[in-house]
Amino acid sequence: MRVANAWIVHLILIAGIALVIGPFVYMILTSITTDNFSLPSPYKLMHSGKTLSNYVEAWNKNHFSQYFVNSIFVSCVTMVLALFMASMTAYGFARFPFPGKELLFRLFLFSMFVPSLLNLIPQFIILKSLGLVDTYVGLILLYVSTGIVGSTFFLRGFFERIPMELEESIVIDGGGRWRIYRTIYIPLSLPAIGTLGIFSFSGTWDEFLVALTLIKTEAHRTLPIALQLFRGQYATYYGLFFAASMMALIPIILIFVIFQKQFVNPNLSEGGVKG
Repeated sequence: MRVANAWIVHLILIAGIALVIGPFVYMILTSITTDNFSLPSPYKLMHSGKTLSNYVEAWNKNHFSQYFVNSIFVSCVTMVLALFMASMTAYGFARFPFPGKELLFRLFLFSMFVPSLLNLIPQFIILKSLGLVDTYVGLILLYVSTGIVGSTFFLRGFFERIPMELEESIVIDGGGRWRIYRTIYIPLSLPAIGTLGIFSFSGTWDEFLVALTLIKTEAHRTLPIALQLFRGQYATYYGLFFAASMMALIPIILIFVIFQKQFVNPNLSEGGVKG
């Protein structure tokens, strides 16, 4: 009976994996299949010729390569600034006592419940008055500001779990708050920072509405806009569209591979203090 139950569980898991991975594999095979102006059948995918010409053609169409580079720049800068600002803010709320801290933090969190679409028009008006519309500075500023609250909330809880006794050695050596933040809280929080790095990059990389609203110059557009153009102009050329979609996934996969190593040690502070 136990063996039968184990087989049932494994079959369910295999079916779930196939359900998740199946469409992704289908998209990969379609992107390297020739003559695919209609959705190919599984038989055609397995027996038709394979080529990378769809990737070359997609890279050179509709300024796709330029939009790709634009998105790399915007997403990387946003991720670095968002992690720095969120970690500094979280450190302040976690370890700095000041009047009204909890009230301010609750007001800080309240902004998370306001739908982003409601904020878009006021944000656009403010950026326009500052002359930051159709600039990467305005776009990055908006991305960083909208994501800092959730990241601060996440990191504050992580910082508060770090024993304060670890700060004593640095205080004895004459180190200040900045040194404590840089040498204790950042290294011990790499799992949380790695998680936020993935979310920040992927959220910025996939964002469409704000980029479409703020960026007016064609040469400054980001990759989600290029994918929408592909879907509109090559809706029936599935090989070309799927090839463009696959190239758009590559940076997300690379970011995950880079940061997932930080997940191995979820609590590096364990054992740091003897008691």
